[in-house]
Amino acid sequence: MAKEKISADQLISVIISGIEDVKGKEINILDLREIENTVCDYFIICEGTSNTQVNAIVNSIQKKVSKTLKDNPWHTEGADNAEWVLIDYVDVVVHVFQKHIREYYDIESLWGDAKTTVIETSY
Repeated sequence: MAKEKISADQLISVIISGIEDVKGKEINILDLREIENTVCDYFIICEGTSNTQVNAIVNSIQKKVSKTLKDNPWHTEGADNAEWVLIDYVDVVVHVFQKHIREYYDIESLWGDAKTTVIETSY
């Protein structure tokens, strides 16, 4: 039996919910579909205030996606030092940063041609 394909919108919604569950900050979605030669369709970028919160965000995302959509990331890296953790769901790649690392790499500027959606949080 073939696994049902999960839409990017479903995946993004569950990922955002996972970030919000542990109060991840400054959530942005970068739509890369109109840009040539990209490795995925979307980046979701957010930040935590410490290694502990970065790890909590990553764990929350993975648990929520696994439980809700029965999907696991293709690849995860950076969890050892929890300054920049990348979670690769193939079409959607999540970047969870600590603030100073996010400012240093400034991914949003590197992908300045992408359509950016800022997620407003109430906390």
